[in-house]
Amino acid sequence: MRRRTLLAVPALGLVPAALLSACSDEPAPGRGDEAPGGSRQDGAVRITYGTDPSQLVALHRPSGASRGVVVVIHGGFWKSAYDHTLGTPLARSLAEQGWTAWNIEYRRVGNGGGTPETFDDVAAAIDALADVDDLDLSTVVTLGHSAGGHLAVWAAGRPDPAVRVTHTISQAGVLDLVASERAGLGGGAAASLLGHTPGPDDAQWDPRQQVPLDVPVWAVHAPDDDTVPFAQATAYVDAATAAGAEATLVEVTGGHFGVIDPSSPAWTAQLEVLDTIG
Repeated sequence: MRRRTLLAVPALGLVPAALLSACSDEPAPGRGDEAPGGSRQDGAVRITYGTDPSQLVALHRPSGASRGVVVVIHGGFWKSAYDHTLGTPLARSLAEQGWTAWNIEYRRVGNGGGTPETFDDVAAAIDALADVDDLDLSTVVTLGHSAGGHLAVWAAGRPDPAVRVTHTISQAGVLDLVASERAGLGGGAAASLLGHTPGPDDAQWDPRQQVPLDVPVWAVHAPDDDTVPFAQATAYVDAATAAGAEATLVEVTGGHFGVIDPSSPAWTAQLEVLDTIG
């Protein structure tokens, strides 16, 4: 039977522009002494893991001992119009709560991304954690919104990682690429990512076709989400639990963007999930 966590909160009515406006002071590119290929500005370290301008990470450390690492993966239907600054408010909140936040950028459709480049970058960004001094990698949580939720769950199941994901949280994630394309989400975004219409031969890229995972998954989603249907979460959790995996539905309200607003009850629910991890 599906495990469900229910949080009833008022709808927030947020829009992407409101979130982007809060993210204007992300560190500028550069190199420095704080980390390999990194520079420090405004409390975060910017680290490069490749030569492409999109192959970068913003590292936010807590002021005290770290509870573990949370890899923040932004959404935007895998399109280059959206970037990692969407994850900056969450990264700051996580650091305030004692977590090390690893806010990653990656090549997207429109700036060199697609299959396999987007997936290669996410894998490389996570594996780059091993190159940072003084990080305890015994707890590594992937946390992704929308298309980033897809990548967060995918990363938890990738074979032979240099850095193993121990837990994953999908925030209104696209967890079934085939159903996403059938519903026309993002104007055919899944087909643009793969370069063809998703199907049964795409199991290596599609979380729904990869169940069961041996990593606990929390699917945080709002029934009032009008961008990625709530059924993306419920169907995934049902399939995963039926296959013997550990998967939990965390039901919130606030639409598609409430889950990435640090002032929202939906974010509080996710911090409570993290409290059970570390």
